[in-house]
Amino acid sequence: MERQYTRVDTVRQYVDGMLNNLTDPDERRAGYVHLYGVGQAGALIALRRGHDRECAELAQIAGMLHDFAAYRDGIRENHAESSSVEAEKILRDAGCFTAEEIALVCHAIGKHSDKERTDAAFDEILKDADVMQHWLRNPMEEYYFRMDRTRRIAREFGLVRE
Repeated sequence: MERQYTRVDTVRQYVDGMLNNLTDPDERRAGYVHLYGVGQAGALIALRRGHDRECAELAQIAGMLHDFAAYRDGIRENHAESSSVEAEKILRDAGCFTAEEIALVCHAIGKHSDKERTDAAFDEILKDADVMQHWLRNPMEEYYFRMDRTRRIAREFGLVRE
């Protein structure tokens, strides 16, 4: 069976292009691990919560793009908004997303830094994927595990005993 080229592969070209232009190898590695890790966590969370494969695909794409501007520009301040604007450009340029899909992905990216509030279901998938990736990067690091959101996700996936 031949591997199918998908919209994830299309977005991956933009992400890889940006990351490969980073001169700091540690920042490049961190970008690959985090952006693709959040993407995969997003797809997993979407499927776990009963969404269809198309939603999981969009969750993976949102995860891949959620910190795009932060890595590209090296600036964390307002990175959610900047990454949302950049994601809209990328998705429009890709030419394979509907206006509704672009709006859904970009809205979630714009909201992903506000982990203290609850937003729409798709927005929450991205927030939870971001937290999950940070926590699973090093499960012994207490900072992320102390977050209510992290503990809730860990319980949802049966990853902790209480």
